[in-house]
Amino acid sequence: MAVRRSYTATVERNVRWAGEFATEPYEAAWASEAIFFVRALDVAPGFSGTAVVQISADGIHWADEGASFDLPTTKDQATFCKVSHFGGWLRIRGALPGSESITVLVSLALKE
Repeated sequence: MAVRRSYTATVERNVRWAGEFATEPYEAAWASEAIFFVRALDVAPGFSGTAVVQISADGIHWADEGASFDLPTTKDQATFCKVSHFGGWLRIRGALPGSESITVLVSLALKE
């Protein structure tokens, strides 16, 4: 049995999300599965927000993949979303209402 290739990329580090946000695109065509992990580095009490996974053939033009997930609501909490059948490029995006904001660390774990 061959060992499956895997890689974890940090796509956002100590980034504050407010209003509309999107992570940096990541090329992952070689992978067959992916998991986005979002950890809250700083978040106000009562925060709530969601993110959606987006896919792209070229890393420029984006479409919602269909998966969505809740963002962390407390400091150091992590949430995640699993994705497969995604083509070449991945990112997550969302929009936070009003004055809501969160500072995050986002990792993308990829596996062949």
